Amino acid sequence: MSDALRIIFMGTPEFAVPSLQALLDCPDQVVAVVCQPDRRQGRGKKLCPPPVKVLVEEAEIPVFQPTCICDDAFMGTVSDLQPDLIVVTAYGRILPGRLLNLPRLGTINVHGSLLPKYRGAAPIQWALINGESETGVTIMQMDNGVDTGDILLPITMPITEDDTSGTLFRKLADLGGQALFEALSRIKQGSLSPIRQDDSLSCSAPMLKKEMGQLDWSQSAQELHCLIRGLDPWPSAYSFIDKRRFRFFKPQVIPGEVTEKPGTLCRADKNGVLVATGQDYLLVREIQPEGKKRMCVQACICGMQLPVGEQFT
Repeated sequence: MSDALRIIFMGTPEFAVPSLQALLDCPDQVVAVVCQPDRRQGRGKKLCPPPVKVLVEEAEIPVFQPTCICDDAFMGTVSDLQPDLIVVTAYGRILPGRLLNLPRLGTINVHGSLLPKYRGAAPIQWALINGESETGVTIMQMDNGVDTGDILLPITMPITEDDTSGTLFRKLADLGGQALFEALSRIKQGSLSPIRQDDSLSCSAPMLKKEMGQLDWSQSAQELHCLIRGLDPWPSAYSFIDKRRFRFFKPQVIPGEVTEKPGTLCRADKNGVLVATGQDYLLVREIQPEGKKRMCVQACICGMQLPVGEQFT
């Protein structure tokens, strides 16, 4: 199978941009792009196009932003384009089965985890929260389940001690583009063999909630270290002292026998704030006091006094 494929791309946020760029760089033809409708953003509530739409504005590729992807009108539009393949990266909606099966080669997805681990909406964040040492992307054949289709091509990547969900998003987005480029080449060569997922190894990655960010200092410093990084930049981890909320970023585990109560603010200096936990200490190098911007701890203590000896609650 060497002829150029007719491809419809479905994706919306910044994470999907490298995947679309990979398609634009390959010899196949992107016949249309489908993304979510423009949204109002910022204080001025200005109507803004999704990043994927911005990428193709000058490429003379049709862009569709349906409010409903299940109606006959949209299905007719897709059918008229006669796609060989649909590629999906973070589109943001569950696709109906008749759409998935419409192209002769079906529909493939770029997923931000090593399936069957972390099926769902927030795979990157949960890999960090659960302390995984590696993650990756999986090119999978989509079916009617949630990230349950056959695996076509997995590519792994290590997670560093300083990675956050923000840094991993950027890394995995780029890796997804690279994996997609390779997968398309191998699909046309007929050298990809679908592998059925082992459901017994699966775990879910549900959407994050703001209340997940409230820290329980009786946990170990390592657990808190993973949680803070997994929730950075959103919804972020936080705790209270003197009824004032502080958000925490850039944590580091400091081994040592803890003699203070968990949550005790043991030190605040240019190196960060040192807090006692259920096991070892946690050094936090960036902080965001309520009502202020995120800043290094040194900048924070220049403008306010942190109550050393008090407990975060």
